[in-house]
Amino acid sequence: MDDLDLPDPSLKNIIDQTTLQWVFVGGKGGVGKTTTSCCLGVQLAKSRTKVLLVSTDPAHNLSDAFCQKIGREPTPIHGFDNLCAMEIDASQEAESEIEATDDNDVFGQMFNDLQNSIPGIDEAMSFSELMKQVQQLDFDVVVFDTAPTGHTLRLLSFPTILEKAFAKVWELKDRFGGLIGQATALMSGGNNPAAAQEQLLGKLEETRAVINKVNQAFQDPTKTTFVCVCIPEFLSIYETERLVQELSKYGIDSHNIVVNQVLFPEKDAEELSAWYEANGATLPKEAREICSKLLARKRMQDKYIGQCFDLYGDDFHVVLMPLLDYEVRGVEKLKTFSELLVDPVDMDE
Repeated sequence: MDDLDLPDPSLKNIIDQTTLQWVFVGGKGGVGKTTTSCCLGVQLAKSRTKVLLVSTDPAHNLSDAFCQKIGREPTPIHGFDNLCAMEIDASQEAESEIEATDDNDVFGQMFNDLQNSIPGIDEAMSFSELMKQVQQLDFDVVVFDTAPTGHTLRLLSFPTILEKAFAKVWELKDRFGGLIGQATALMSGGNNPAAAQEQLLGKLEETRAVINKVNQAFQDPTKTTFVCVCIPEFLSIYETERLVQELSKYGIDSHNIVVNQVLFPEKDAEELSAWYEANGATLPKEAREICSKLLARKRMQDKYIGQCFDLYGDDFHVVLMPLLDYEVRGVEKLKTFSELLVDPVDMDE
């Protein structure tokens, strides 16, 4: 393939795709997902009217990244008039919803019992409520800073889990509709089985409609995309391959990979080795030891970066983000670092 036909090594394609509504950022723990999410949000805020960052990772980091308190409601980010962030936990939301149910609310109790009867459905139902809430907030685009890979894949499978659960409920309704209505009426103290059944099933149908809408949006590449984040190490590259394959199974678009913590993206190990061979003898012993370890790490990174381009370079936008000598925290540092997502280091310089 000609170099001119290769995907641009930046996330500019996401910024330019104005139809996108949902952008998920995920990968192995500790690879820089939050920093990438924040930087992406900062860049999107340049061209979109209202941008929302949502952390679904129970170990939230958005507050630390922006150096300000961020809660469960959309919080304006200092220095922006169109960027907000919120930190939520699906499992906690589910528990709060169950605890808030009135003991006299028979339909609510039955609904909660249904949730608890199917493994994983309680968190899935909470996620559907989250999506409903986010949709009502009227943001142009939402960037999800997700938890490590396993949790993220479970989150993305929620629409499928709920669809299967509701299909089972509807099958039971068709087979035992009369009994369900009578049991519901009995529990509610009423004497109208049909009305009682319709009230319960109506609530289920409302949730099912939300999930169907979310599922369709997730599988529409014009509305949803997933950014895979990794570092140039074996376990991280392996996890990224697993993530890409699973996303494909769910029908979710993924054509962007961010490789963080890269030592000198503009140089390769051979260039650095040539410099070291020419100048190493004049360095103090401690400096030579430091350079030797640095070169070993650089060779390892180059190997895995090469594998990454071999796997994805023809079809994915692969972005190399440099390892810095300072933490990327605070709005100004995030703004500066975010520029490298859309205008990356020139590897040919």
